[in-house]
Amino acid sequence: QVQLVESGGGLVQAGGSLRLSCAASGRIFRIGTMDWYRQAPGKQRELVAAITSGGSTNYADSVKGRFTISRDNSKNEVYLQMNSLKAEDTAVYYCHAKTFSGFANAPQDIWGQGTQVTVSS
Repeated sequence: QVQLVESGGGLVQAGGSLRLSCAASGRIFRIGTMDWYRQAPGKQRELVAAITSGGSTNYADSVKGRFTISRDNSKNEVYLQMNSLKAEDTAVYYCHAKTFSGFANAPQDIWGQGTQVTVSS
């Protein structure tokens, strides 16, 4: 069983910064793409940023230039550095990963439990 555990959320003033971390543990052969999603109250979950195992990144337009996704493959961890935070960034942030338990196994979609980020204006 693979688990993702997020940390680093909290309350911050507009213009401030937070760094989210997500650690994967369990039966892992390798991890493919790792992502951060967020869901604000009354809204659909949306992709914030993604990073492939090779380090290629993709960002939502709303966070480009402010957020940076990175990963440490040796630790099975992914990070989200969030700068210049705005009130509209307030949401529960979820870590997601496609993991493989063996060379020929199909990927599994694994989600973390979520961490709250609140930006006060």
